[in-house]
Amino acid sequence: MEISCLVISHKKASVKDIEKAWHGNCCEIINRVLSNPGIDECALLFTCNRVEVYVVGKNTVDFLYGFADQMGVSKRVIDIYKGDDCLRHLLRVASGLESMIVGEDQILGQVRDFYNIGKDCGGIGDTLDLVFRKAIHVGVKVRRLTRINKGSVSIASAGVELLNRVLGLNGKRVLLVGAGEMASAVARALSNRVTLYIANRTFERGLKLAKAVGGCAVRFDEIEKYLSLCDAVVSATASRGYVITKEMVERALKNGKKLTIIDIALPRDVDERVAELENVRLYDIDDLRVISEDNLKKRLSEVEKAEEIIEKELAHLKDMLKGLKARMAIGAMYRRADAVKRKEIIEAFNKLSAKYEIDEGAIEILENFLNSFVKRFLSVPTKRLREFAKNGNGDVVKAIELVFGGDDLVPDFETEKVEKKRGVEEVG
Repeated sequence: MEISCLVISHKKASVKDIEKAWHGNCCEIINRVLSNPGIDECALLFTCNRVEVYVVGKNTVDFLYGFADQMGVSKRVIDIYKGDDCLRHLLRVASGLESMIVGEDQILGQVRDFYNIGKDCGGIGDTLDLVFRKAIHVGVKVRRLTRINKGSVSIASAGVELLNRVLGLNGKRVLLVGAGEMASAVARALSNRVTLYIANRTFERGLKLAKAVGGCAVRFDEIEKYLSLCDAVVSATASRGYVITKEMVERALKNGKKLTIIDIALPRDVDERVAELENVRLYDIDDLRVISEDNLKKRLSEVEKAEEIIEKELAHLKDMLKGLKARMAIGAMYRRADAVKRKEIIEAFNKLSAKYEIDEGAIEILENFLNSFVKRFLSVPTKRLREFAKNGNGDVVKAIELVFGGDDLVPDFETEKVEKKRGVEEVG
């Protein structure tokens, strides 16, 4: 068994590519993945910068290439990591090193949320449970021991920075669409710098945010009106369809007014055809790359510290997985012994009761005797299996699982390069 992940991220994919890569809700996708007889565990990660699928099973690389085909995603924008490379990638993601805005905090909460979703949907087994819990622990540790997340490090802050660069903020009127986590971060970044209007589908939630940041809440159905009144719009909702259409903007700007729009939602809130209008400048997450590059330059020394922590924690994770592998082999031995023991107790009791006058109390004596026998008999193999696993002798551990009828459910974690397949460049 092995662990692998399919990664579609901002490093190769555009916003449009990432939008196209997500089909259905989490449980539907997880169940679809688990319906493959070779896949035993599955977890997902979906943010404004990435879609990732983690699987544990057999022939995982072939499966993920096939799954990417099913998703309609171009091989040009995917990476597939296996074994150590997969584990390292997830630790880097949770630590903020793979984010467009290096060091951003939101990704850690997203990893935690999708871990819980994976558990609720039945996709997380022993291996992914251990791996994701470790990733969350490492993400916290990196932020505690480095300054990777100090200052303005989020998509929201990058969006505000971009707006400031292309338009300026002083004296401007800005319409913020949304009142969720991302929009709230935008609102805090804009507070006391602009005249801020907040439109949210649930007016009360927008009103609460507006009061907190000194803004003005407006009705969601008044968005078009405020498009004509404001200098800029920042949109950050969780809507599945367009919130701002070309027709809305066209009507709002019929007087020739100019408008700057920053769309940091995924899926996008703003119809891309809006960019065709003469007086509109439309920016989306793809346009934040220049802010990302500037941010990375400031944090290179912290990135190096974070990478050192990750490598140490990766080694620890591999030891933990070896321990898990040993426990599963040991469990296979004891389950087989238990099955034999129960059968032998019944047979021994029947033979004894046929020859001697004994009651059912003898069953407890027989059971205690065999429990003690099994424990003593398997104590040395148990100790040696743990040593084999710790020393990296996975073949012996795997053989024990197979001999005693257990499934080799825990992956081997040697570093491997994914072989070239179907003309796709080598990754890993």
